[in-house]
This record gives sequence, structure tokens and C-alpha cells, in this order.
Amino acid sequence: MKNSRIDGEVIRQFLETRQENEESLFAHPSYTLEQDLLYWVELTDEQRASRVLDQINAAQRARLSDSQVRSLKNSLICSCTLFTRATIKAGVTPEYAYDMSDIFIRKIENTNGLDQLHKLEYDMLHHFIQAIRDYRQNPYQNEIVNRAIHYIHENILQPMTLEKISEAINVSPNYLSALFHSVTNIRMNAYINKKKVDESKYFLSHTDSTLLDIALLFGFCNQSYYTRVFKEHNGITPAAFRRRHADEDVEKKHAKPEAVN
Repeated sequence: MKNSRIDGEVIRQFLETRQENEESLFAHPSYTLEQDLLYWVELTDEQRASRVLDQINAAQRARLSDSQVRSLKNSLICSCTLFTRATIKAGVTPEYAYDMSDIFIRKIENTNGLDQLHKLEYDMLHHFIQAIRDYRQNPYQNEIVNRAIHYIHENILQPMTLEKISEAINVSPNYLSALFHSVTNIRMNAYINKKKVDESKYFLSHTDSTLLDIALLFGFCNQSYYTRVFKEHNGITPAAFRRRHADEDVEKKHAKPEAVN
């Protein structure tokens, strides 16, 4: 198989960006209160967690934008990140927790009233705690799938097979395949391909790397197969995605700046 010609420095920046995105947290009103909140989330004590959240919200939030609504949205997105981390730490599979996070971030973006946004934060708290409760009632969804997903995420640029992943987490391939599908409702190979095409968007958006080089970097056998898998998951081809991103960048550059209140 041909090797990708993408520069090593570009790959390093991609990996660093992934890590920054996964580890970003919000400006802390109080580290002690934040730790108390996450402690009660992990213990699924919603009443005490809500009380701590009340204390956090009684203090002045960090100003994260000139717009009050935008600032609150940014703060809630960071709260969502914290709840997601606590949920994963409590044992819920990362994929399930991240899916919940994506759903709530979309809700945050589509909500524009301050009162509705404040209520949404408590709704997030409730649903993440409920996810932990559900997991503990049915731990079958469990650590094995969690470890497999972690391996996939950590080795996204490496060749991956069911056998290699099974060996890394010390379970049989047949058992892992059946368990993974039961928990995530997606076949492992399909999950790996989806993760690869999602991560490849960084190179489409931020580099001039050819589609062939991007395909080879992520272990696709050729550009045609990469394009087909990308379109299956995104509804458009990689080339169309790149053009759309470029057009959006042009629009942003020509957009008038918002008035500062």
C-alpha cells in the first residue's frame, strides 16, 4: 500500500488539536465547587448536585463573549463537557456520553432565551446522572466496549483490525464483535470507518493535502473507497465538504462584525 505524503508536522498539529478539543474545560467559578459538583454527579445524587450548581450559578459567571446570551451558551457548553467527563469516569461508554454531549450542544445552540438556557443546564445535569444510573443497572454495556473505543480513538492513524483490538484489550474477537454491536448498535468496522472520516475533516478543512493522501493517512485502501465511506456518513463527498468549508470561511471574512453593546 502506498504511504501518505502528509507532512509529519501537520499530523502533529492535528493530534494536538484533537487533544485540546477533548480536554477543553470552562473558566472555573470555583475549583472546589466544580469538584463537589462532579463528585455528586458520579454518585448520581441529583439533589446535592443541583444544590452545588445553584451555588455556582449564584456567583457571577465568567464573561466569555460580549453578548450575554452567547456568553451563557459558551459556559453551558463547557458545563456539558464537565458532565460528559464525569459520566465517562463513572463508567458509561465514551461513545454514548459523547452522543449525549452532541445532542445537548445542539440544544444549547438552538436556544436563545436566558431563562430557557438556565433551565437547560439543569436538564443536562439530570440526563447525564440518569445515564450513569442506567449504566449501573445494566453494566453489560461496560468496560470492555469502553476499552475498545479508547483503543480506536488513541490509534486512529494506525492500521486496525478486530483481531488487533481484541488482542490489545485481552478478549476474544468473536466476543468483542458481538458485545460491541450489542452496546453501540453499530458494527465495529463501521464505527472505525465513521471515526476515521470524522477525524479526516480536520485535514480537509485545515490543509491542502490531496484526497488520496488523506485517504492513505487514515488507512483507506484508495481515494474512491474513502470518498464512498465519507459520503455514506456525511451525505456529501470529501471534495464537496472541503469546498463548503472554504466557502464558509470566505463568508465569515466578509461578514460585518457584530456591534459591541
